[in-house]
Amino acid sequence: MTQMTSRSHVVNVVATILWPVCRKDGPHGGRPTGPWLQRFMIAISLSVLMAAGCNKNSTSTARNSNKVRVGYIGLTCEAPIYVAYEKGFFKEEGLEPELVRCNWATYKDALALGSYDITHHLVMYFLKPIEQGLDVRFLAGIHRGCLRVQAGVKTNIHTIGDLKGTRIGVPGMGTPPFVFANRVFGTHGIDAGKDITWKVYPAGELGLAIDKGEVDAVADAEPIGSLLIAEGKVRNIADQIMDAPYKDEYCCEVIANGKWVDANPDTAARATRALLKGAKWVETNPRAAAVMAVEKKYLASTPELNTAALARLRYIPSVQLAEESVHTAGREMKVAKMLSPETNTEALAKRAFMHLPGVTDEWIKTLEVEKVAGGQVSPDEDIRLIAELIQKDRGDSCCRRKMFDQPDQDAPNLADPDAPCLRKDTIAEQK
Repeated sequence: MTQMTSRSHVVNVVATILWPVCRKDGPHGGRPTGPWLQRFMIAISLSVLMAAGCNKNSTSTARNSNKVRVGYIGLTCEAPIYVAYEKGFFKEEGLEPELVRCNWATYKDALALGSYDITHHLVMYFLKPIEQGLDVRFLAGIHRGCLRVQAGVKTNIHTIGDLKGTRIGVPGMGTPPFVFANRVFGTHGIDAGKDITWKVYPAGELGLAIDKGEVDAVADAEPIGSLLIAEGKVRNIADQIMDAPYKDEYCCEVIANGKWVDANPDTAARATRALLKGAKWVETNPRAAAVMAVEKKYLASTPELNTAALARLRYIPSVQLAEESVHTAGREMKVAKMLSPETNTEALAKRAFMHLPGVTDEWIKTLEVEKVAGGQVSPDEDIRLIAELIQKDRGDSCCRRKMFDQPDQDAPNLADPDAPCLRKDTIAEQK
């Protein structure tokens, strides 16, 4: 089949809406009028909107074109995208980049439908859709993990097994922290559907839920995890950046539209190299990258918060380890019942990962980037930054939500972006 699953899904939705419109035994004999005409127009509008994705001009990039559309949402961990664009790494590869801002809800389908060509994103977030037929390919590794499962310090929870039968707070069902926790539980014999009570909170209020005793543990992403540890509220139970096998695999990888890669392998390779160079630049200059992202209005945050978050992530690009990460994630997601029991995870990983000419670990070893004066963060300074963040906006839950609720956790849980704040000076105004 040449049609992608996501496009087929749109057709099915439209067909469901149109069924009472077009059936001959309908109230108007098959001719849409009145409310039936309205349903017809809604169906047509839905099909157009879904096809458009996050960019009104969602036509496919021409074969062998030097133009590339790079998707992004506005996340802390997307720093390599911002750096590659602002520092001219795409242009160094002979490309004309266009940044396409998208929303979380349609990000997967927008990539598969060609609304943008390439980005980097979470492996576990895309593997299930790929299993179901989404035509996208992983190309290389960008950074290691940023997710954790943490238990309240006042509980008797010290191991993963102790979490059975507990209440766990998450920033949303289906979000990266939720997916990570499910994977952890599945490989330790815990049925996440039966043995865990899930409770959803805005990410900035997970610590408050711990304080109130409404949950026993939380699953979160940076910088929430580091902040809760620094505040003395939680202890780590599973840490994607410290615990095997998660510490040895990639959280986010370069991912591209499958048909675009097939038609433009050279362009895809050049775009991937630009993103990998961006990743190495971020690893070398985390403070400079964090400040750049805020000052250039890529995300609503503060330089301090963004620096604390980026400083803990490891942006060490790789190809071989990225491919191995897809295999490992697939095997464990199947054990956790997040993939179909009939799925051959080795075949899935081979279908999901693609090697490109000129994108190799040997090439990555030759990469050199500048070291910006004052652009680094020492371990001691990282701790001080987190301590300073704890003291900010304690009495202003609105501003704390805006600072801590990152879009990579779940858009529906974000505070109202237009709600008034008492300390607007701590929030980067996003135009």
